[in-house]
Amino acid sequence: MPLRKGSSPTVISKNIKTLVHEWEKDGSIGASHPKTKKKAVKQAVAISLKKAGKSRNP
Repeated sequence: MPLRKGSSPTVISKNIKTLVHEWEKDGSIGASHPKTKKKAVKQAVAISLKKAGKSRNP
């Protein structure tokens, strides 16, 4: 499923949820294959923020 466009916290949250669900189903997020759910969530956050054009730092 493609990621949503936008930079609101709601859109970013939904994109993270989509990516983590993809990891649970396939074992991969994009080209990476995180071994644990914690690492998968961190990767999903990074991808979602990058798509939104935002930084993790305030």
